[in-house]
Amino acid sequence: MKPQADRLNIVMLSLHGLIRFRNPELGRDADTGGQTLYVLELAQALSQHPVVGRVVLLTRRIVDPDVDADYGQPVEEVNERFQIVRLDAGPPGYLPKEQLWDYLDEFADNTAAWLHDLDWRPDLFHSHYGDAGLVGSRLSRQLGVPLVHTGHSLGRVKRRRLLASGVSASDVEQHYHMSRRIDAEEMTLATADLVIASTHQEIEEQYELYDHYQPERMRVVPPGTNLHEFHPPTGDEREQPLFRVMTRHLRDPDKPIILALSRPDRRKNIIALVEAYGMSKELQRLANLVIVAGKRDDIDDLDSGAQEVFHELLVGMDRYELYGRICMPKHHERADVSQFYRIAAASGGVFVNPALTEPFGLTLIEAAASGLPIIATEDGGPRDIMSNCNNGILIDPLEPETITDALLALLTDRGHWEEARSNGLRAVAEHYSWQAHANRYLGEVEEIADHDARLRQLPVRPVSRSMADRALVSDLDLSMIGDQDSLQRLMALLRQHRRTAFIIATGRRLDEALKIMKRHGIHEPDILITSSGSEIFYAPKLTPDSQWAHHIDHMWTPHRIRHALQDVPGLKLQPRQYQSRFKVSYYIDPQQISLEEVKTMLHREEQSVYVQMAFGQYLDILPLRASKGLALRYAANLWQLDLDRVLVAGGSGADEDMMRGNTLAVVVANRHHEELSQVGEQDNIYFAQRPHAAGILEAFDHYDFLGGGSSAGPEASARVAGNSATEPDQKGELGETPE
Repeated sequence: MKPQADRLNIVMLSLHGLIRFRNPELGRDADTGGQTLYVLELAQALSQHPVVGRVVLLTRRIVDPDVDADYGQPVEEVNERFQIVRLDAGPPGYLPKEQLWDYLDEFADNTAAWLHDLDWRPDLFHSHYGDAGLVGSRLSRQLGVPLVHTGHSLGRVKRRRLLASGVSASDVEQHYHMSRRIDAEEMTLATADLVIASTHQEIEEQYELYDHYQPERMRVVPPGTNLHEFHPPTGDEREQPLFRVMTRHLRDPDKPIILALSRPDRRKNIIALVEAYGMSKELQRLANLVIVAGKRDDIDDLDSGAQEVFHELLVGMDRYELYGRICMPKHHERADVSQFYRIAAASGGVFVNPALTEPFGLTLIEAAASGLPIIATEDGGPRDIMSNCNNGILIDPLEPETITDALLALLTDRGHWEEARSNGLRAVAEHYSWQAHANRYLGEVEEIADHDARLRQLPVRPVSRSMADRALVSDLDLSMIGDQDSLQRLMALLRQHRRTAFIIATGRRLDEALKIMKRHGIHEPDILITSSGSEIFYAPKLTPDSQWAHHIDHMWTPHRIRHALQDVPGLKLQPRQYQSRFKVSYYIDPQQISLEEVKTMLHREEQSVYVQMAFGQYLDILPLRASKGLALRYAANLWQLDLDRVLVAGGSGADEDMMRGNTLAVVVANRHHEELSQVGEQDNIYFAQRPHAAGILEAFDHYDFLGGGSSAGPEASARVAGNSATEPDQKGELGETPE
């Protein structure tokens, strides 16, 4: 075994659902299903591998009387090298994944704070699903730690399916927040060093729908199955209570069992199996049919889709008079699933998955591990499984007679059945055990888990306000400048409160920012973030942070960006004096080209970059690891400032990623409304009634940020109350991209 210092430390991110290792509540709702099981078993398998030092699974802490208290425990120790850590984000109660988007930045900030306090550092992050992908992307960009991602399901695919089923585009957006999900998936694909898929079809037909489709970064590593839980029959299957449950309605329980196991979902196409069985007297003579379709007390209590499925099944039973030949158990526990397979295998039966489409087919692997030959749809993952296992027959799910022919071929030829059984058992151990999965997984990720790629956190520099315990962060043009009296009052307060660090974060270059500050009497900040977060300087000598420059110079090829966007209608490169080493700036005409179209062009040119627009006409393209928000968090960590004691003032879209998360924030009244429309009303984001510096003073009072009550005083309040909200001068001062 490798020495501890040389072994991999893996941090997994899986945010939604109910996550615990002991007795996971699989199937409790749509968010607690296959992904939960996959993540838990992958984490356990990796923790038992000799090259892995530790695995930490990060998820959201839930304190809710409607769920078990386990989900409120901050730490669950699974084994000496695997623990589940639960971090707070948003309200304490349980939330479905569609309602988590507003709290992901908070989760990312809390994760960064948790990592900061550890005596070890992760070698890679592995995110699961789009919500965790957004968090993983943010952390990877912020810390320089490689990111591995598994999508499990994809927003563009789901949106197509929902629209095809008749759901309106507005309903898709309102209920599923699909635009935010797809944006998160695009950012994740731009950031991820490796994307793990279950099948080749998933890569070729699903990820291909994305602008940042990069097949060279994608690998097929099929999920494993627990061979201790799923194994061949032991000989006592007929004595188990579950045997009586499966056969209680059957006239001849000794016949082989044709088993189907799935959710009551129309896409699972169970009705085709009933029709195939019902139309063949020979099949009815040879075997019984057992369908395990979820759990139910009363069909009328199920959702409309499940009700429709059971209605079709019951109509099929009646039409073909299958009473006494078919059984549909109403209840089962997770532990019963492996017994279903073994009982069917012991009977000499067959497992059937007739789904219209099957992204992977975990049930097929479980059945194979249990010694049960399989019949499965020819669409999707079963093709990969069958090519590895050769333990059954693929069928056309739209043609019930192909199901009939396949069943008869296996049930009437014992030699064929035995060969399929033996092939499945051997191939599952080779290709689909968790040990095999962990070996393949680590073979892919060890290469990218480069210890030297991480952002090195240097000791805190000696600074002019090393005792600062809070900070004000503001842009220049839209937030501070516009009301000179309030601006000078703000400067005086900052000089008075020496423990409050002063940080400027501007879209301007350093020289332009210094000119503006001198013109308006803004004293030198402790930290100056310029060029939209791509440069950081420290007082008193404006010392540049070379480590930050090294960190963001990752996959940065500005010449390729300029080449990709040259001669694009609606884009005009800004003059040379407004460009910088890590910022390519354009004027954009939204009537000719949208921000999303620009992103798509760059993604298709394989440019992993961060793109932002300000005031509806200025476009900045930055390295993927650069932004005002990421630069602020880097500097705050360096100064050991807690983000919940940092007040961000802003008014344009370029300020949004500074405001989201754990910082306090104020949106000044003269904000650019359209660009900050997604920020929304949150406890840590205050919308001031007054513009410019007066709005910042108003926020001081709102948060009691400096302590001791009012900051601005009644005289200031009265004076600024009548100020009009004005846009910054679009010419002259703002000749380059403002904040």
